[in-house]
Amino acid sequence: MVTPPKFQLRVEVEPGPKLSIARLATARTAFIGRTLRGPVGRPLIIKSFAEFQQAFGGLWQPAPLGYAVEQFFDNGGREALIVRVVNGARAATLSLRAGESFLNLQALRPGALEFLRASVDYDAIPDSDTTHFNLTIQRLRSQGTNHVDDQEIFRSVSMRPGSATYLPAVIARSQLVKLTGGLPRRRPDRTVNPSSGVAHAYVQSNADGDDGAPLCDYDLIGSEVEGTGIFALSGVDYFNFLCIPPLSRGQDLGPGVLLVAERYCALRRALLIVDPPAHWHTADDALRGLKDWQLTSENALMYFPHILAQDKLRGQFESFAPCGAVAGMLARSDEIFPLWDPKRNEEAVPRPGYRPTCVVSDERRNKLTRMGVNTIQAVRSAARSALSPRTLAAGRAVSADWQYLSARRLGLFIVNSIERGTRWAANAPAHAETGELVAQHVRVFFEGLYVAGAFGPRRVDDAYFVVVDERAHAKGSSAAQFQFLIGFAAAHGNGWHSFRISHGPNGTKVQPVSTNRLNLAPDSPAELDWVERIAKKLQD
Repeated sequence: MVTPPKFQLRVEVEPGPKLSIARLATARTAFIGRTLRGPVGRPLIIKSFAEFQQAFGGLWQPAPLGYAVEQFFDNGGREALIVRVVNGARAATLSLRAGESFLNLQALRPGALEFLRASVDYDAIPDSDTTHFNLTIQRLRSQGTNHVDDQEIFRSVSMRPGSATYLPAVIARSQLVKLTGGLPRRRPDRTVNPSSGVAHAYVQSNADGDDGAPLCDYDLIGSEVEGTGIFALSGVDYFNFLCIPPLSRGQDLGPGVLLVAERYCALRRALLIVDPPAHWHTADDALRGLKDWQLTSENALMYFPHILAQDKLRGQFESFAPCGAVAGMLARSDEIFPLWDPKRNEEAVPRPGYRPTCVVSDERRNKLTRMGVNTIQAVRSAARSALSPRTLAAGRAVSADWQYLSARRLGLFIVNSIERGTRWAANAPAHAETGELVAQHVRVFFEGLYVAGAFGPRRVDDAYFVVVDERAHAKGSSAAQFQFLIGFAAAHGNGWHSFRISHGPNGTKVQPVSTNRLNLAPDSPAELDWVERIAKKLQD
């Protein structure tokens, strides 16, 4: 019998034929980097810094990630995804005596602070039975304490091959340890307190765990095939921001990491928060540096300068890369006003205890904004700023909208919500009723946004559309795929943002399309009028 370890159970019900399309969160932030402890390459959702401390060990001076997560929650963040990355870290072993040899176990999580202990007893096992035993494994908060974070109890484990509770098969289900080396010939000895001789004592893990070397760029990039580094997020349903803190306080990420991360965010319809280089100490430094800056993308954003915050381990104020604080500030703003609300204040002002490392004048702030870099302000200005935060597209975006952070985020929010809310169609019967239900759900979703003011003062017919018929299908597409087309009005100009969403056996695909190139043949006079209006808008 196995007592599963403590963990967070997150239940998410995907919309189906009888459920509406839910609005996804807009500021779920993924963090990738080095931590003291925790699962490696397995994203874990946390909702407070206390949870981060419990799962990943808290602040650690050699690793900026813990500080970024702390600053995220301090400045208003609500939900984070943590991916731990290691470079040659080694897991601690645990040795249980079995006569003249040992049963050797090894922690699944590497690191010097992954403390395990184990106990062996023969309770409720007949004296004549010499092959079964009970095994308890615990993961401790710290060595030498009784603060247990996780526990697994395996009852009546057998050393006999073919048994239903054969030791290797049982340990294969463990979330804490794995077998290492060969099996001993006999079952492990009962663990006994050496001073009292009383059973049910624990054997502590050996002091051979190691944190590994500092990370390099390739550790963060990882492998798509193995699902490591950035690609560990492939199993995550969705995230809105990706934050990869610097390798160390004085070592920026290399261009390779930024390039791969930006492309991955484009694939996942998320935004990469890029930290300004550490040598940009002043606004003039930043303006000079931007002349040679290579990453211009509608899938990335940057805020300048670094921030000053207290390092609780050193007991003094230090300079930190701002990505975590920026994600927290954006999340806090989302709690007050939706992305499209005209009353939304876009100024990035950190909470008390944080401040930018330098003051940026209005003149230089304007120049930085035009080049795609936003500014963190020490205090909120008395007059409402006319500057709208930008992406790093810096005038090179496919659409004028995608140069503006709020418009880009709104577009991603709409597409991601509809894509996720219609996945059920991939397994639905291929008939007209499925298409009608999808169209109905999408229209209801759009209508809710329209009523909330997401599309401004436009008429409802000029704000959005959905096409669920043969006109939405791409040439050469599989008959097993369910495809439909959505479109919504651009915030700047008279254009449209249109996407083809395809659900099929191999997953979901979202493609931006030019609707004026589609064959929008009408089926009725009423539809002809509707299509003509759309075509006219596209031509304008």
